[in-house]
Amino acid sequence: MLIDSHCHLDMLDLSRHDNTLDNVIAAAQAKQVEKMLCVCVDLNAFDSMYQTASRFDNVWFSAGTHPLHVEESPFDRERLAQLAADPRVVALGETGLDYYYSTDALEQQQASFAGHLELAGALDLPVIVHTRDAREDTIRLIREHGNTESAGVLHCFTESLDMAKAALDLGYMISFSGIISFRNAAELREVVKAVPLERLLVETDSPYLAPVPYRGKQNQPAYVAEVAACVAELKGISVEAVAEQTTANFHQLFKRTRAS
Repeated sequence: MLIDSHCHLDMLDLSRHDNTLDNVIAAAQAKQVEKMLCVCVDLNAFDSMYQTASRFDNVWFSAGTHPLHVEESPFDRERLAQLAADPRVVALGETGLDYYYSTDALEQQQASFAGHLELAGALDLPVIVHTRDAREDTIRLIREHGNTESAGVLHCFTESLDMAKAALDLGYMISFSGIISFRNAAELREVVKAVPLERLLVETDSPYLAPVPYRGKQNQPAYVAEVAACVAELKGISVEAVAEQTTANFHQLFKRTRAS
């Protein structure tokens, strides 16, 4: 069994799946992708996201604000805490820092990230972290505001091995997406080799970043099987071993999922 640890089911163009999410879920299950975590990027859109996928009992959710949405969806501790009371909300995020696409709201990004980290620590929930071109500040804020007991994951990891090691030291897991299959990702593949399997997750980040051989198509949870196969090849182990360990890792990190 595989778990897609990070997808955006509410952002899929369902016209490519006969206009039904049921087909997306069925396609995933046909590839032994039995469960998935649907990740929020904008608190204003949480309710519609939840309504889209909550009828599927193999889908969990997160609640949070992506760093590129902090201006229209600022950090709201009370609202986040309210959403986190739902047992199917298993993490806060995705939050974090993105200095690649925007340098206009850095203070807001940092304040929002710190707020997510502090609330997650208080609620004993993990944090789903987006980080791009913000290595030093990401690790610094995790150290200053995070809780190593609940920790979290650096999702869709594309940064350096040094940053991965720093995150691992803080109790975080590292999640890899289809990017590791891209031709120009040789350096990132070396990071995959170095990260211990027991600290690693796999994801699609769908509908984005479809792995080889599906590049150019809309990504979907079924394709996390290709990510797992790439990890297996890089580590010289079976896909079954990757599936078993990453599933265990997922449940270790996202503690609320153990009850279902």
